[in-house]
Amino acid sequence: MQTLITAKTPADGAQAQLWNGPAGRAWVDTQPVLDALFQPFEQLLVAAAHRGQRVLDIGCGTGSTTLALARKVGPQGHSLGIDISEPMIATARQRAVLERSAAHFLCGDAQTQTFEPAHFDRLVSRFGVMFFSDAAQAFTNLRRVAASDAVLHCIAWRSAAENAFMTLAERAAASVLTLPARQPDAPGQFAWADAQKVHGILTESGWAGIDIQPLDVACTLPEPALLPYLTRLGPLGLALQHTAEPMREQVINTVRAAFEPYVQGEQVRFTAACWTITARNSRCI
Repeated sequence: MQTLITAKTPADGAQAQLWNGPAGRAWVDTQPVLDALFQPFEQLLVAAAHRGQRVLDIGCGTGSTTLALARKVGPQGHSLGIDISEPMIATARQRAVLERSAAHFLCGDAQTQTFEPAHFDRLVSRFGVMFFSDAAQAFTNLRRVAASDAVLHCIAWRSAAENAFMTLAERAAASVLTLPARQPDAPGQFAWADAQKVHGILTESGWAGIDIQPLDVACTLPEPALLPYLTRLGPLGLALQHTAEPMREQVINTVRAAFEPYVQGEQVRFTAACWTITARNSRCI
């Protein structure tokens, strides 16, 4: 079954620059670590899908969830991943070839991408919906893609305050390195921290049956993966690309020491504080 795409809409703006530049390359390089780290969230999204469904994976990254959904929906279904990052989509396509998967991948912006209307039975996202410049426009557009009674199922981060592990690197580095401050209302990791805001976005864009529930998940990293994780990803990873020695080494040592409380033998353990968000397209557009 082929997904009909009537136009390919290129992504632009700050998020496109970020994810087609150093951030996108870092995710490609650390793909095995991130896939393992976020496996519990992928399992939740895949478990709710059914054989034969047509599924759209929003902000699919390097494709792990899209590939898992393709296995779940089987040959009578269809799994398509969309992301603005060309490096990540290229990696996802390579993985699909290696796996001989029927999953398809599209490099484009789900906020404006033109698809065949009412095509997908299920729309999912594993941490991919917080980066839209206009979230209401994005979810209005995505509802056009959704078939009647289609289900939306997203997982997004709660607040930075509830996710100390995710912000510790930049907080620890602040004593020796100046990093740009996060903007709470700007597109980014914690842009969906406010459940009322999320509910308003989905209501404005026409989704019904909105349910937003807290989700706390135990996550683990192999201890040897911690240093690459800290030095390649997030605001600190970006800053370290432009930090010369010996300051770079000083920053890394300072930050690594701050994470020692999370290290338990050969593993790093923390709890991810998220939302699990579901809604339904129960009205015609």
